[in-house]
Amino acid sequence: MKTTRYYSLDVFRGATVALMILVNNPGSWSYMFSPLQHASWHGCTPTDLVFPFFLFAVGNAMSFGMSHLKLQASNVFWKKIIKRTILIFAIGLFINWWPFLKWENNELVFRAWRESEENGVRIMGVLQRIAIANFFASTLAYYYRDRVVLKISILILLFYWALTFFLGGVDPYSLEGFIGTKIDVHLIGLAHMYKGEGVPFDPEGLYSTIPAISQILLGYLVGVYIQKQGDIRWFSRSLPASNLPIYRMLSGLFVLGAFALIMGYIWQLDFPYNKKIWSSSYVIHTTALAIFTIGCMVWFAEVLQMHPAWMRFFDVFGKNPLFIFVLSGLLPRLLQLIRIKDGFTETGEIRYLSPLSWFYENICAQIPGTPKIGSFFYSLVFLALFWGLAFLLDRKKIYIKV
Repeated sequence: MKTTRYYSLDVFRGATVALMILVNNPGSWSYMFSPLQHASWHGCTPTDLVFPFFLFAVGNAMSFGMSHLKLQASNVFWKKIIKRTILIFAIGLFINWWPFLKWENNELVFRAWRESEENGVRIMGVLQRIAIANFFASTLAYYYRDRVVLKISILILLFYWALTFFLGGVDPYSLEGFIGTKIDVHLIGLAHMYKGEGVPFDPEGLYSTIPAISQILLGYLVGVYIQKQGDIRWFSRSLPASNLPIYRMLSGLFVLGAFALIMGYIWQLDFPYNKKIWSSSYVIHTTALAIFTIGCMVWFAEVLQMHPAWMRFFDVFGKNPLFIFVLSGLLPRLLQLIRIKDGFTETGEIRYLSPLSWFYENICAQIPGTPKIGSFFYSLVFLALFWGLAFLLDRKKIYIKV
């Protein structure tokens, strides 16, 4: 099958990276506009769409390379997928441990892998979830036909729903009753769990990575559908021939999106939308919205041949997506080692700020109006910094593949 390059898919992938950087780097976590916050538990905010959209984009990209991989021997596939999985997981773990030092009693000390029974380096994270989910999704896509892949995707979501319901507590979808926490603590260890919820609970844990496999597979299938320009069988019926297949493809995309949106809504009546446990309804809901988004981008970029400034802005992020995302995680952690004196605390001790914290408190936070404006302005400046780097790499034709 001859593949066509879709500019809209590059823009979509770049937009997910840019938005991940934006929402992960506020000036202050205490001052954020509500659309930029994650749902406290059940629900789905605009920010909750960013990570599943990125996984969906991973699946899209996989569909363009899989057709070539299937023509090669299985040892070539295994060598590539194992290498990629280990590399991405290791980079995610590296970010969590980086910069290996921390300030303690005004001295730089080595940050131990495990400091106590309850504290240590977090093992899981965004890149780790991508690595694991992509490994299983790629394996299924390589060995099975597309129709079988679709059935497996749905079965994974049903299996996850049943497992979560029957193995959970009195309220299996709550923070306290979610079975994934017990499984993660057993497999990962308490010291290496995320504790941002006030209790040991990892929103990118091993157990909740199971439905993320389906997220990538659904993105893969949509990518295949786009490459075929909608020329698939619907309910055992072939579509009539068309001189304008892109319109046929777009019509099908919006039908698929509408169907998925309805199914997600029905499912959430029992298994609510929830990013933190990556509920099955959340996968279907976010997949539907990703399909609609890509459909709109295809309409403007491929049909109308419109490439407005906002598309070009996101496009450069899509050229080096993982590299830019990784760097956005490494830089703030590194700069935390640099301390700038900034007055005194209430107890009379010297108060220190990192360069980024100093910039926020002395520049961004001074902007008149609600503190949320200053916090958001900081996010925009941070994003602009990495856009400049992405733009420079693109201008010099430097593309770093991970």
